[in-house]
Amino acid sequence: MCRNLENRLTENTVKYNIVLVTNYSGMETIMDRYELVAPCHFGLEAVLKREITDLGYDILRVEDGRITFAGDALAICRANIFLRTAERVMLQVGRFKAYTFDELFEKTKALEWKRILPKEAKFWVTKASSVKSKLFSTTDIQRIVKKAIVDRLKADYGVEWFEENGEEYPIRVFLNKDEVTIAIDTSGESLHKRGYRKLTSKAPITETLAAALIMLTPWHADRILLDPFCGSGTFAIEAAMMAAGMAPGMNRDFTAQNWYNVIPKRSWYEGYDEARSLVKSDVRTDIQGSDIDGQIIKAARENAANAGVEKLIHFQQKSVDMVSHAKKYGFIITNPPYGERLEERENLPQIYGALGNLYQKLDSWSAYVITSYDKAQESMGVTATKNRKIYNGMLKTYFYQFIGPKPPKRKNKVPDTK
Repeated sequence: MCRNLENRLTENTVKYNIVLVTNYSGMETIMDRYELVAPCHFGLEAVLKREITDLGYDILRVEDGRITFAGDALAICRANIFLRTAERVMLQVGRFKAYTFDELFEKTKALEWKRILPKEAKFWVTKASSVKSKLFSTTDIQRIVKKAIVDRLKADYGVEWFEENGEEYPIRVFLNKDEVTIAIDTSGESLHKRGYRKLTSKAPITETLAAALIMLTPWHADRILLDPFCGSGTFAIEAAMMAAGMAPGMNRDFTAQNWYNVIPKRSWYEGYDEARSLVKSDVRTDIQGSDIDGQIIKAARENAANAGVEKLIHFQQKSVDMVSHAKKYGFIITNPPYGERLEERENLPQIYGALGNLYQKLDSWSAYVITSYDKAQESMGVTATKNRKIYNGMLKTYFYQFIGPKPPKRKNKVPDTK
């Protein structure tokens, strides 16, 4: 149990509270409580918000494509390891208004960089973005922020030159309506790179987006899931990992793992140990993926094996018009071709017509389809119960939801008392 010792610091300082945490030996030690920023796909903020809340952390802000929450060093580890729908986890250093480059420089310099960046740190502004702000040149923003940090650390450490031969601390800067957010990326490679997908289809859906879309449906481990355009198997693999309780980041590394000045090594051990303890080795599933391309089915099987879920998924080479299932109340969750190329677009009515026929012949099923094809419903011959606008990268897509009947509730068996 934590006890606050200070109120949140004022603007232009590192966003943290000091808290007391009881460690393994029963001793109380001082740890920082940070503001952490997790970006996600536009339109899926509610899914990520629920994930963070389920991990036990307080939501501070919900913005387009970004959730800010409070957490300590262990939260950085757990968020990286457990979050399925976040693109990365960033430690916020400061948030302030800036209308001129002079303001950007001075307010960046005023931040307490020494609390995060050790003397030997290798740091650079890896990305800057600007939306509806007076400062719009991203290259100038990157240059000025870097110079401000160097000037501050020169004074703090009493040196004129930094070797920058230590651990990496990549910095990201976001401007939105003249409000600047400066954060350090704790993840490194994007969290959608789980490590299992070595081979992909021509137009793969990212792991984070696939997980978020599954989480938008009522599907759970004891229900049927079918992807008739499975490609490299992302929907099926993400669903199988959820069913088995496998944390998406439990088998990969993160940039912040060697930030010993911020995160004790034991916090990472604790996060990974927790993830391993939650894996269900005896789970049973009915998850199926099919595709007309035999080579991509082979790749999907290899990806599933890399993820450790090959026994939970049945992949088969089969065209959509040959797919069937005898049971009721299943789910189609799929990412059919979008027809971005002209020659492919001519085939879309036939492809979506076959998908519509499959859905209508399955008894009491639901279907969830992400596509940018604007005539998807017309070609399928079915009107969606609802649809949701989602950006897949820079491409605007719709998540069509054809919601079928719920299965009857299972009656509780009366225990045999004889």
